[in-house]
Formats: sequence, C-alpha cells, structure tokens
Amino acid sequence: MSVFDDGPVTAEVLSRAGASLAAESARFAARGWMPGTAGNLSVTLGRDPLRLAVTASGLDKGELTPADIVVVDADGMGVLGEGGSEQRPSAEAGLHARIAALTGAGAVIHVHALAAVTAGHHWPEGVVLRDLEMLKGIGHSAHGETVTIPVISNGQDMTVLGDALEALYVRPAPGENDVPALIVADHGIYAWGRDLRQARWHLELTEALLQIALARR
Repeated sequence: MSVFDDGPVTAEVLSRAGASLAAESARFAARGWMPGTAGNLSVTLGRDPLRLAVTASGLDKGELTPADIVVVDADGMGVLGEGGSEQRPSAEAGLHARIAALTGAGAVIHVHALAAVTAGHHWPEGVVLRDLEMLKGIGHSAHGETVTIPVISNGQDMTVLGDALEALYVRPAPGENDVPALIVADHGIYAWGRDLRQARWHLELTEALLQIALARR
C-alpha cells in the first residue's frame, strides 16, 4: 500500500505525492538512468477506482516540481477534475496502472538503466538469478532459490505490454513475495514496491544483480 492511498485525495496529498516523485526523479536523473525527458514514476492514490499520480510527459526528469504530475485512471488516461496538472501523462502511464492493479504496488518506477537494457538483450526469455546475497533485498532467498526477472518485447501499445506482463507474472503465495521488476527489451526496466522508497530499493538492487549477471557471462 502506498502512503498516499489510505485516504481522500486532497490538494495536500497531491502536493506531497508530487514532491516525492520530483525528488525521486532527480535522484535517478543524477545517476544517468533518466536522461533528458526519459522515464517516469507513479504513486497509487486510490484503488476503487484506481487512480495514480504520474510524472508529466516531456519534462526534464531532473527538474520536476511538485506540480508536474498528472492523475490517471486504470487505462493510464488523464482524469480532469481530480487534481494534478492538465499536462499530458506519459504514454507509458497505462503500464504503470496495469502494474499497480496486478501487483497491488503503491509505487512504480521506470528508468533506462544500462544493465537492465543489456540483460534484456542477452536473455529475452528472462534473466535467471540464483545464490546472490542481494536477492534478499527484493524479498527472496540468497541461497537455494531461483529468481527470474521477466523480459517482454518492446512496443507502443501499453495494453499489449500489460498482457505480456500478466502472462509472465507469478502471483506470490501467502507470506511470500513477488519478483518486483520487469524488463522491457531494448527499452528499460520497471520496478515497484509498497511505496516509493521500497520501489527505489527494488530498482537499485535489481540493477546491481543484473550487473553481476552480465559480468559473469
């Protein structure tokens, strides 16, 4: 659950969500993972109906302000009259919404990190990871468990990408964790968590694990 989806969506909630998204965007832009206007982030504002605050399209991700967010629905379409700006949401907002609906994520981060793009090229059927200590950071055992980061083909239709994710997504059993990341081949990586902090940890740890996997090739 996101820290933003446990009450009414007020102007204060939207301002806090926008400030958090701007801060995280600046962090990833500084790492070179969101060059120029590339990449996008979201937090879940409500579940019924599904509403997300998504970073606005076409803006430098290192220079966002708290006002540079758009409220979108379950299809990733901008919703007028519910706060946020009237700027255009990213075309990829639909996949953010699909991930939030499918996984229950409170936040989703999409960046263009090098190891993820490279790993998706080398292992189009999925990146298999095993016996690595940092797997604990994404909710899995460091020993004796095989974890596969799913890879799907790139495309411009977010419904098609969402369907591809849903076909590969393994719903966790009670008391277990899902694999909180998705690689879109020749494009980038999506990572999610209960809030922005956990989504960031999942992203950073997955990228580090992928660097190790590539170094071991």
